[in-house]
Amino acid sequence: MKVPLFPLRTVLYPGGPLPLRIFEPRYLDMTSKCIKNDSPFGVLLIKTGSEAGPATTYDIGTLARITDWYQGSDGLLGITAVGEQRFRLLSSSREPDGLNIGDIELIPTETVRTLPDEYRPLANILSGVLEDLGRLYETLEKKFDDAGWVGYRFAEILPITPEQKQNCLEADDPVRCLEMMREVLDTVRGP
Repeated sequence: MKVPLFPLRTVLYPGGPLPLRIFEPRYLDMTSKCIKNDSPFGVLLIKTGSEAGPATTYDIGTLARITDWYQGSDGLLGITAVGEQRFRLLSSSREPDGLNIGDIELIPTETVRTLPDEYRPLANILSGVLEDLGRLYETLEKKFDDAGWVGYRFAEILPITPEQKQNCLEADDPVRCLEMMREVLDTVRGP
């Protein structure tokens, strides 16, 4: 499967929101095609480089589908995309306009894993936090009984390093992501 790639300094998770302001011609064209064809683009975390120039990325990313767009008062295009399925980048090539196209393989979607009772307090905390975050999360389907969904939401909202966020995305077991997030919360709370 070939998809346009959008290297970013953020990690997108399945089921998570991604607000972006688009101004580069290569991404304006990509966005237009994705909206017209209702097709996804791939989001990968940047290892080195920049969003506006050449960059090397991690190999595991998430497909994003545009769910809303608007023209900002500053003339920039604003979009909201939602993460779909994780993928592995096999190879990439650069188009003449600078857009990267990736040859990817989809990572099979994990079967929904019921949130273990020991992590139920995390779901309760998350429920209150998402309400406070407002618009970005109000339209997302809430799955507080799904271990993967709860782990991903914590990973996207907690102030952790991009590498920690990537580790959570790459974890094949949703409970492993929950363990990482609980460790972060325990560190913040202290003894």
